[in-house]
Amino acid sequence: MTTSLVPALQNSYSETQAHKNNHFSSCTLQWRRGQLLVKSASNTQKIHLPSLHDEELLVRCLEKTLVNVVSIDPNVGEYDLKLWVEACEQAGKPIFLRLPSSNKQFKQVSRWQKLIDWIAALFLLVIMSPIMLGLFVILQIESPGSAFSSEWQVGERGKIFRAIKFCTTSNLNITPLVHLMRKYDLDHLPQLWNVLRGEMTLMGSRTCTLENAVRITLAGQQQMNQLSKIKDAWEESSLLHLDSQTL
Repeated sequence: MTTSLVPALQNSYSETQAHKNNHFSSCTLQWRRGQLLVKSASNTQKIHLPSLHDEELLVRCLEKTLVNVVSIDPNVGEYDLKLWVEACEQAGKPIFLRLPSSNKQFKQVSRWQKLIDWIAALFLLVIMSPIMLGLFVILQIESPGSAFSSEWQVGERGKIFRAIKFCTTSNLNITPLVHLMRKYDLDHLPQLWNVLRGEMTLMGSRTCTLENAVRITLAGQQQMNQLSKIKDAWEESSLLHLDSQTL
C-alpha cells in the first residue's frame, strides 16, 4: 500500500507560524509487512493529513498502527526528519535512517562482538561508577539542573537513538572539571549505557550524529548521481561515434 501525502496548513495556522515550522515538505508513506517507509515525494498530489505535521497526532497514529519499524529517507528534510524521530521515540517505535547499500560505516555487528562489548561495558560501568557518581554530584553543585544531555546519533544499520553524556555545554565559565572532562572524554562515560542497550559498540563500527549521517548519505547519493550521469553521457557519445563511423 503506497500513499502520497503532502502536509497542508491548517486554517488556524498563521502565515508566520507556517513559515516558522516549515510545513511545506512532502513525503510518501509505504507500508510493507510491518515496516513503514517514509520517503520524499514530489508535489503531485496534495492530501490534507494534519497528523503528518503535528507531533502529538503523529504519535497517536504510530501507537495505534501495526507498524513495528520506521525507515526514513534523509531527503525528507530537517523538519520532517526531526518530527518523525521524536514521534517514534514517544510512540516506542524504532526508526532507522535509510542508507545506501554501499555504505559500510554503519554495517551490522556480529553477535559475538555485541556480547564482548556488552561484557566489557558492564565491567567498565561497575569500575567507573564511583567516578561517574562523583562527576554527577560536582556538576550538580557547579550548575544546578540536568547533569545529563543527549543528542541523536546513527548507529548499526542506520538506527537512530539518543546518545547520553554528561552536560558540559551549559556552563558559562569553563571550570577546571569541565575542561578535564572534555580533554579526557569523561563526559562520554554515560554512553556505556548505550553500549549495554546494543546501540553503540566499544570497538568496530562507529556512530555519528544524525546531522553528519544525513550529510554523508546525501553527499554519497549526489556522487553516485554524478557518476551515473557521466556514465550515461559517455555511453551516449560512444554510440554516436559508432553511428558516425557506420555512416
